[in-house]
Parts: sequence; structure tokens; C-alpha cells
Amino acid sequence: MMMDHIADMLTRIRNAQRAGLEKVEMPGSNTLVAIAQILKDEGYIHSGKPYNFKGHRYLRLTLRYDDEGQPVIREITRISKSGRRVYSSAADLPRVRNGYGIAVISTSHGLMTDKDARAKNIGGEVLCTVF
Repeated sequence: MMMDHIADMLTRIRNAQRAGLEKVEMPGSNTLVAIAQILKDEGYIHSGKPYNFKGHRYLRLTLRYDDEGQPVIREITRISKSGRRVYSSAADLPRVRNGYGIAVISTSHGLMTDKDARAKNIGGEVLCTVF
């Protein structure tokens, strides 16, 4: 039984990009849909659409590649894990590749990027980084 749905999502994205796939599907949840929306808003994926099939919720992501066929997401890493949670205050939020990447932060105001959390002066749990 899978325990860490976010790590599973990130691994599926990495594997699909290595295989050169256009779309990747995974079991869906509200958290995964929110992460997909952040990735879409930041330009890392084309779309993330949740759908239901036989009473189960799924999420379909359409991945982006550049003109040379290389994935737009160069690196995607899980930071806070089940066994070791990583929390940061607004002042200590990580800057991914000097601002060229993003960190997805779980705050009391929902999921947001590190830039948004810094602007709102909110800290939280650092879920993952994307570059």
C-alpha cells in the first residue's frame, strides 16, 4: 500500500519524462490537484485535470517539453517526507536555484509557491522543489 502520495506523484512525473511520455496518470487527491495547479501556473506542465472513473478519483497531467524535446522540469525533489517533516518560517523559505525554480509550501492558507509565501509572510511545510 502506498503511503506517500506526493512522492508517488513526483516519481511518476520523473519516470514519464525520462520515457518521453506526453501524459501521465495517477490516483488523485485534493493535495495532488493543488500541486498540479501550481505546476501549471508556473509553466512546468500544460494541464492537470482530475476525473472520476468507476468511483475512483484520478489525475491526468500533460507534460511540457522544450523545442529540442527536453523536459521543462529538469529536477523535481521531495523535501518533507513522512519520517522527517521539514518546516520553514517565511524568512527561512528555500530559494531554489537562486529564484529560477520553485518550492511548493503547505501553509495555513493552502498550498503555494515559496515566492507567494514570502510575499504574504507565511511559513509552512516545504513539500517539494521544482527546477
